[in-house]
Amino acid sequence: MTSEPPPVAAGPRRAGHDGDLEVFVADEQSAIAVDTSRYSEMARFVLEREGVRGDVEFALVFVDEPSMANLNAMHMEGDGSTDVLAFPIDDELFQTGRSPDGASRRPAQREPEGARGPLLLGDVVVCPAVADRQATENAGSYPGHDGSLQAEIDLLVVHGILHVLGHDHAAADEKAVMQNAEREHLASFTRSR
Repeated sequence: MTSEPPPVAAGPRRAGHDGDLEVFVADEQSAIAVDTSRYSEMARFVLEREGVRGDVEFALVFVDEPSMANLNAMHMEGDGSTDVLAFPIDDELFQTGRSPDGASRRPAQREPEGARGPLLLGDVVVCPAVADRQATENAGSYPGHDGSLQAEIDLLVVHGILHVLGHDHAAADEKAVMQNAEREHLASFTRSR
């Protein structure tokens, strides 16, 4: 008998109606080669470990610097490109960290009457060009981060997914929980491959 690993963090869980978890990955930039199949597999792995089940959709998009700078300005009032942005989808608004507008949206607990569509978790947007510049300075930020671009993108993908699921790092205790979840997911994903 096989058992699934328990969710790593105490963040909110997501469950849709009967159905399958759908992970959509798009590479909308051409500056840096991205292994979209790896990141589709990683996203599914992390979401499942976080307790996401059923008819649920999640999207991961890789963009160029001008696109990321535009998103950063529009949603974070930031100047220039950044490494990762998380866009949770739902009805209930409350404060968090690096999500657009400084807030996170979690799926409503109740559906509109008659609704049977998938639960939409949200989107994570990653800029590989920014990740490439910061990869070496983040070497050692988690066990196994060797300063490579792949290790940096791995971290950003997991970090963004955790934000979509309601994790934050504004307070020291939240930061510790989120970093622990990142490390556990990254190590488990590496072992699983």
